[in-house]
Amino acid sequence: MYICKTLTDNKKDIRNMSLEDLQTAFEAAGMPKFRGKQVYEWLWKKGAKDFNDMSNLPLDTRAWLNDHFCILSVSVYAQQSSTDGTIKMAFKLHDDAIVEGVLIPTPTRVTACVSSQVGCSLSCAFCATGFLKRQRNLEAAEIYDQVWLIDQMARKQFGMPLSNIVFMGMGEPLLNYNNVIAGIQKITQPDGLGMSPSRITVSTAGIAKMIKKLGDDGVKFNLALSLHAANNAKRSAIMPINDSNPLEDLSEALNYFYQKTKRKITLEYAVMNDTNDGSQEAKELIRFAKKIPCKVNLIEYNPIDLANFKGAETDKIAAFAEQIEHAGIIVNIRRSRGKDIDAACGQLANKL
Repeated sequence: MYICKTLTDNKKDIRNMSLEDLQTAFEAAGMPKFRGKQVYEWLWKKGAKDFNDMSNLPLDTRAWLNDHFCILSVSVYAQQSSTDGTIKMAFKLHDDAIVEGVLIPTPTRVTACVSSQVGCSLSCAFCATGFLKRQRNLEAAEIYDQVWLIDQMARKQFGMPLSNIVFMGMGEPLLNYNNVIAGIQKITQPDGLGMSPSRITVSTAGIAKMIKKLGDDGVKFNLALSLHAANNAKRSAIMPINDSNPLEDLSEALNYFYQKTKRKITLEYAVMNDTNDGSQEAKELIRFAKKIPCKVNLIEYNPIDLANFKGAETDKIAAFAEQIEHAGIIVNIRRSRGKDIDAACGQLANKL
């Protein structure tokens, strides 16, 4: 297998080329235009990582591709399996950087949790990834590769293809806006993986102007806000991004997003003991939730070594949920998956 690790002066990253670019390149080289579509399908429908695997291309065409282009692919570096079936995967990028993704199976569906950046710059106090330095954004093809590899693992381990994708791994998706959108396009387009955008959720810590841009761009996927506190002072204490994107700006942006897309927002709320789990915090969450079309997901908080936060007790979470539900707001309690292998929400920190 030919592995292309880096770009050189005479080689282009072929997955940065559109179908039209590929067709033009083949014509310029004196080869049939339809070869471009064949290569495009190998890259995005079949997930090819090696030109030599493109079996319907002549040998001299494959040699020409190897001479002029690179596939900077992602590989599985390591993996761990949880007692509940969850699989955490460490992905090695072409520059040896590592990101993590998670395969979360249930009897009826399989969800992929994928990353959008190497590390993170937001420094949320309760999140393991927030303690890592942000190195760079992921390319669209690297986002696609995570989904492809997790899908292959799902088929192998559980006999089912991926049914859902959540951008809740490492990094802030809206700080890598263009590549995340381009990656989702490759995942959803008919000549890519053909997944429904309605089964994709992008989670953000809350960047108001980019939430509005999602609305302007008319995206078809779902949006989730990592809220975790509905009081500006409390939220800023655990999520510094709130200083520049306070709750008032976020509620305006979320309403704008809904007006443009008609897609309800999910508010994610990790319930932490004696931090955000009291009756007063529930009232604040209710006030915020009533400003926007939404539902609330209460998430069992998963402790990390670098912070002193603890998860709320089960009965306290139940009481919190009951208070919200009594106010007429749809609320779900999300149980942690993969906690024993540091694969649960907020635990990704390249510890494999």
